[in-house]
Amino acid sequence: MNKLGKVILSAALSIMMAATLAACSSDTNTINASTTSSTSEKDNTDDESGNKSDSVNDENVPEESSVKDSDYLSGIHHAEIVVENYGTIYVELDADNTPITVTNFVDLANSGFYDGLTFMRVMEGFMIQGGDPNRDCTGGSDTTIKGEFANNGVANNISHKRGTISMARAGYSMDSASSQFFICNADAEFLDGDYAAFGTVTDGMDVVDAITADFAAWNGVIANKDIQPVITTIKIVD
Repeated sequence: MNKLGKVILSAALSIMMAATLAACSSDTNTINASTTSSTSEKDNTDDESGNKSDSVNDENVPEESSVKDSDYLSGIHHAEIVVENYGTIYVELDADNTPITVTNFVDLANSGFYDGLTFMRVMEGFMIQGGDPNRDCTGGSDTTIKGEFANNGVANNISHKRGTISMARAGYSMDSASSQFFICNADAEFLDGDYAAFGTVTDGMDVVDAITADFAAWNGVIANKDIQPVITTIKIVD
């Protein structure tokens, strides 16, 4: 394959996978506030990882956060994502790189928002996605935040490598991230510039890999909500 062919193939793959990550909502005709979703992941996936992204109507999208700049966190912070029957994923969060995203994640975790939620979407060779109260990629918290990534006018120096934690959002809505996040189980640099990566797993990728292995056959949203891996809690250490 010549150089031009490789460029075209790479671009096509990037578009397809980014679509997969776009939004997990119930309306497949519109794009929503979650990152990855689709009506039937195997038939349509489009987002933070699938073919056709699901979405939520504008009227269902939460209001944008009104937090003042002075209230955003800075520096490096650490979180522990405890997954029932699997173990703990240790994450380093970079608030200097993505202050809005880290502040939102930390606030939700400290409020107990994530306690009892699940990882509801799994794609081998891509990512695992969690943090949706509806457990189907259609939900979020009561606010959305500005997308901190290059194509939304914000510099972001974290690349989507294996172990990167990033925010899911609606495919065509730059400022639609809310509570859903994903952890890359493989390199996914094609997401750089379009999704707000905000930290890195420092330990516990064995937990991510175990979840991926157990649910890889779903290749998208785990339709049986009763078997989705449960997030016992997300503890903010510092």
